[in-house]
Amino acid sequence: MQKVKLPHTIDPVKSAMKRSDYRGVIASKDMERLISAVVHCDDWVDVEVQFKKDAQGLTVFQGHLDTQVSLLCQRCNGEFDYPLHVDFCYSPVQGQEQEDEVLPEAYDPVEVNDHGEVDLLQLFEDELILSLPIVPLHAEEDCSVSSDDMQFGDIEPEQERPNPFAVLKELKRDQE
Repeated sequence: MQKVKLPHTIDPVKSAMKRSDYRGVIASKDMERLISAVVHCDDWVDVEVQFKKDAQGLTVFQGHLDTQVSLLCQRCNGEFDYPLHVDFCYSPVQGQEQEDEVLPEAYDPVEVNDHGEVDLLQLFEDELILSLPIVPLHAEEDCSVSSDDMQFGDIEPEQERPNPFAVLKELKRDQE
């Protein structure tokens, strides 16, 4: 199958009327924020998107993104490969008024611009960034730092201090 570059912006309502399905790629070099958040990213992000109208008549587009990135392990500072697989389901909205209307929980709202288009590049880049781990770490068995190396020093036992309520206990005993 030939890799087809997807458009960066698209009109979801028109695409839903045509029941369009897109299978293609977006160049990761266009996703500057993603590239700055990882050590390395594959050249292409595989994208699959389906546009449709649901039973309520809402415009919906859903699909998934796949790519591979290299991250820096925060434990040993070594690089490791991390696959990104993201599923999404959006319904376009125009302005705050329509966003306040209740969308089904399965749909995330995405705001369209003045021309009724959605910036797919930015939307997909946001999805990929959100799917990155907060603290990237190797699996413990793959990491060059062992569990013994992760311990720093010994914790000294806390000194025993007298209980400040011991005086009250003695007062109670004296009254009995």
